[in-house]
Amino acid sequence: MRGPLRHRPFALYQGVRLLSVNAVQMMSVAIGWVLYERTNDALSLGLVGLAQFAPLFVLSPIAGDLADRVDRKHILTVCHAAVALVSCALAWLVARPEAGTAPIYAVLVAFGIARAFSGPAAQALVPALVPPGELAPAIALSSTTFQIATITGPALAGLLLAAAGGDTVFWLAAAVEGVVVALLFGLRYRPETLRPVGGGIERVLAGVRYVRTHRVILGALSLDLFAVLLGGAVALMPVYARDVLHVGSTGLGLLRAAPAVGAGVVALGLALRPLRGRAGVVMFVSVALFGLATVVFGLSTNFGVSLAALAVLGAADMVSVVIRQTVVQITTPPEMRGRVAAVNLVFIGASNELGELESGFTAAWFGVVPAVVVGGLGALAVTALWAWGFPELRRVDRLEDHDAGAAT
Repeated sequence: MRGPLRHRPFALYQGVRLLSVNAVQMMSVAIGWVLYERTNDALSLGLVGLAQFAPLFVLSPIAGDLADRVDRKHILTVCHAAVALVSCALAWLVARPEAGTAPIYAVLVAFGIARAFSGPAAQALVPALVPPGELAPAIALSSTTFQIATITGPALAGLLLAAAGGDTVFWLAAAVEGVVVALLFGLRYRPETLRPVGGGIERVLAGVRYVRTHRVILGALSLDLFAVLLGGAVALMPVYARDVLHVGSTGLGLLRAAPAVGAGVVALGLALRPLRGRAGVVMFVSVALFGLATVVFGLSTNFGVSLAALAVLGAADMVSVVIRQTVVQITTPPEMRGRVAAVNLVFIGASNELGELESGFTAAWFGVVPAVVVGGLGALAVTALWAWGFPELRRVDRLEDHDAGAAT
């Protein structure tokens, strides 16, 4: 076997990711469908993002610092056990409509807490599982694993929602997370030597300072933040599935899986044939294509066209993800990776979860289709502004040769 998968710890961890992302994606689809069915209000979908982002924003600096001081595998084990309990609680609540929606949002806050601590540990763990020279293809393979699960998880959730109801989806997700915990106990690797510099608040905020003083990293993270914040359409897919495209919960599962199909194909291609040059330019083009595909999806009333637009959207986004993650991991010292990953995850969480909130508000105010179309146009505008404002990012060529320190 060639490539990163020949390293047993990395291969086992990809199995862990495959299962855990499947579980989270199933939960995400079921949450959106159940809440929209109960409320008929697009804003209720936006509040799902707020409930999960709030703990991420508050706790990420602490979670990143913890990931730089404690064996990251132990953090992940505890967090995935917590997600299993969250899924059990959601299954119980979904089976009892009389409980209302407030308890569901409260449980989602606990879900956000678990993800706030697992995210930095998960991102910072990968470089310890492969040699430094294989990090870029390892990140691309990790992205492939993520996208495969983002295809199968929503599709399975859609089928189960139609056949057995939301509580079944959550019980299955809890069982999958239990298997993940068992596999993490079997993960064996040599932890990196972690010697965080400084103490107290200075150490906790070191990741923020690192990102702020490295303009290439700051530009890459903020470009993704604002483009996805404006252009994200995932939160409104239950509305599109039921009221625009009229394809029901099964169609919702396919809509949620479509971006992952495009992203998975691109991630696999980048794992086999990594980018050889002009990475910064490629990143800007891909983000612009993301915005354009969002506009097409927003305007479409044909299910096939909508699926195709979402696949293109996912493919374009994956190019940006691989470039961004490779730059961050290669240029960050091991003892800083947890804290820098925490900052990265705040950006990602703001773009995804706050993007859901923004989509919910704009859809409630202006309508679903205008909200998605204007968001896609906003992503195009952000791309143009960032291409002008971050020339260092445009000039990034070969990722493996890049030194973020040169861009401070």
